[in-house]
Amino acid sequence: MIGKQIRMERIMNRENGRTLIVPMDHGVSAGPIPGLENMKNTIGRVVEGGANAIVIHKGVVRSGHRGQGNDVGLLVHLSASTSLSPDPNSKVLVCSVEEAIKLGADGVSIHINIGADDEKEMLRDFGEISKQCQTWGMPLLAMMYTRGKKIKTESDVIVVKHAARVAAELGADLVKVNYTGDAESFRSVVEGCGVPVLIAGGEKAKSDIDVLKNIKNAILAGGGGVSIGRNVFQHDDPCRMIKAIRSIIHDNADVKEATAILEGKIQS
Repeated sequence: MIGKQIRMERIMNRENGRTLIVPMDHGVSAGPIPGLENMKNTIGRVVEGGANAIVIHKGVVRSGHRGQGNDVGLLVHLSASTSLSPDPNSKVLVCSVEEAIKLGADGVSIHINIGADDEKEMLRDFGEISKQCQTWGMPLLAMMYTRGKKIKTESDVIVVKHAARVAAELGADLVKVNYTGDAESFRSVVEGCGVPVLIAGGEKAKSDIDVLKNIKNAILAGGGGVSIGRNVFQHDDPCRMIKAIRSIIHDNADVKEATAILEGKIQS
């Protein structure tokens, strides 16, 4: 599968096998939220900071493809639902692997809500997309969230471990899950998965240092990097925030060094 290997190197650091992905698919689920009003501008700032890849929907690829600046890995998101729906957890496919290839994508991503009322439909779609990715040699990022009547806490290590393993079992190349709160518990998620596990950023955090601490602990636990959206594109300086995160993921910086980069005290 040389094609998949080549594409994976466009969205990950080939030296350490880690990645810094910035998902910006929120316009479908939540509309033009702060930070995503001007996609070209936001993508430019994210790329300038040194992100490995971005996640966007197919329409943004058509209207906002970069014509200048550095290159960046492109993942086209295949799943959608809106916050206005009676059931926002019900994700449906709105793009195909073949369509993503035609758009120049280096990979695709899907969103699965484990525990949701229509989990079975989403898992069926997962299986089909996984098969298409195998056929075409396309990397697949599975965004695995634990949401439903049986889920009391979305970051509980038991359910996060299960969700991550489901993704690996069904053929994902990268898995995105909620951070479980500490390095020890997250290490069990990584060890029970078998493919690189990335942590999600979640809602906009009150403290940048808390975000950096979570990232550092996830890396120490063997995590494969991050897939962080709001805490990057809604930051006052997305470029500098990316540089700080990148220093942890790719340069093994500690939180103090990353904070200094974020504050402009150290040039990255």
